[in-house]
Amino acid sequence: MYQRTIAKKHKDAHAHDHEHRVWSRRSFLQALGIGSTGSLMLAGSQLSASSVSPLAMALNKSDNDNVLVLIRLAGGNDGLNTIVPVYGFDTYAGARPSIYHKQRDLIALDNDFAMPNYMQPLESMWGDGMMKVVHGVGYEGQNLSHFKSSDIWATANTDYGAALNQGWLGRYFNENYQDFLFAPPENPLAIQIGSIGNLIFSDEDAQFAFLVSNPDQLESIAKNGTQFNVNDLDLSCKSGQQQEFLRATSNSTYIYSEVISNAYTAASNKVEYTKNKIADQLAIIARLIKGNLGTKVYMVTLTGFDTHANQPERHSELMGDLSKAVKDFYTDLEETGHHEKVLGMTFSEFGRRFFENGSNGTDHGAASPTMFFGPALNGNGFVGEHPDIDNLDRNKNLQSTTDFRSLYASVLSQWLCIDQPSVDSALSGSFDTLDLGFSCGAEAVVPTPMEEVPGETQDGFTHMALYSAEGKPSIALNVDKAQHVDIQLYNILGQRIGTIKNSFMTEGSYTFDIDESLLDETLTAGEYIYRVTTAAGASSKIILVK
Repeated sequence: MYQRTIAKKHKDAHAHDHEHRVWSRRSFLQALGIGSTGSLMLAGSQLSASSVSPLAMALNKSDNDNVLVLIRLAGGNDGLNTIVPVYGFDTYAGARPSIYHKQRDLIALDNDFAMPNYMQPLESMWGDGMMKVVHGVGYEGQNLSHFKSSDIWATANTDYGAALNQGWLGRYFNENYQDFLFAPPENPLAIQIGSIGNLIFSDEDAQFAFLVSNPDQLESIAKNGTQFNVNDLDLSCKSGQQQEFLRATSNSTYIYSEVISNAYTAASNKVEYTKNKIADQLAIIARLIKGNLGTKVYMVTLTGFDTHANQPERHSELMGDLSKAVKDFYTDLEETGHHEKVLGMTFSEFGRRFFENGSNGTDHGAASPTMFFGPALNGNGFVGEHPDIDNLDRNKNLQSTTDFRSLYASVLSQWLCIDQPSVDSALSGSFDTLDLGFSCGAEAVVPTPMEEVPGETQDGFTHMALYSAEGKPSIALNVDKAQHVDIQLYNILGQRIGTIKNSFMTEGSYTFDIDESLLDETLTAGEYIYRVTTAAGASSKIILVK
């Protein structure tokens, strides 16, 4: 009995000491500000990778392998000199007599808008239907501070009086993954190159990432599996214990290095990228995507857009570099067919002032366009309404016409296929989505025509095709519980025709007349496919138009 008591006390004491070791390590990391934090040098560029989170789990459940590449134009990009409003050219030129683009130096995108000729590499992407522009992106009461506006874009919270310490993606990290240090997840779900301190992937306590310093270190980790040996230390002394802790911490911190390195070395760039800062970053991402890393979200950053002075030269260089890099990036991905699954999106903390300043530049402004890239857009075009250049705000800035959170809502729900409640939670509210040319049903395989059956059933909804006496088609939908429902129509080749319904629906029975739903489309006779998608799943059915 005495021996069992002693053994129990010894066991309890060991558990107590172990618990203190674990928590003291975590406290030590947090005190240093590096709790599950870090960056990686890959091919000469700094890179960090996010750890597990509810977002990661949601992305893992996604039934597609779509990738989102966020392209941050840091400093406040001048949208008026990026997408030029030629419909009001005299007004535009009169406000910027020293820095406006002459019409002979513009590439027409349509009758109303153009881009400068130094963005020429994007001309073919526009022509191939791989580029769209969203007008007037911003928010009401634009904050003109770089730091505050960057935080607002990163957190999707326009109330700067609130605590801005959680990013719009980082909100998924609010449930701490306590065993990250000793049992990290298998794969990174988000990677960013540069802008390591940006809040997008952060939560209140940490930025979930890891650290190595250079490619040689990465190669060593990939070859050996660990960075440091923890088996040759004298653990009987305090020094040995501290070395063990630091080495083990380092090895856990670098846990993704081998995974990333394997993907990087499994592929190669088939395009000779023009050497510049943004091209270097996109070239790395292309290799990781082609190496099938499986990461869903990437972010790259191009700095230098705070063009208070000498804007023509600086903006020409920056947007020229970006245009070449984006074109090369998609050409590179096309070699393996990965380009179809990659959506690119630019963003900047604000635009520039409508009027030039006295230093051959522009000061901090408000609304600015956002560019999207990729074949998933299914055609070029403009989304939203361009700000009225004759109706500026009190600071002489363009007024926003598209809430930036609508962009986030669109890519989260329609591209990454995250369920609507999770999207609303990430954005701290519900925001309209934009018609960017894709939806979560766009990748559906065309089903084989079936014999007539009463309907198709999925968890939470039942649907069937109905025909009037004249043969006009409609869709009958029975919703078993309140949920977001997306109904898209495709032709027999799988190309999206339009949206029948995309909104939150309460429990009940509904009928949708296809002709009335597709106001802007005239359907020719033939077979079509409608696809009903909710958070629980998706179901498709052939429908006949006579």
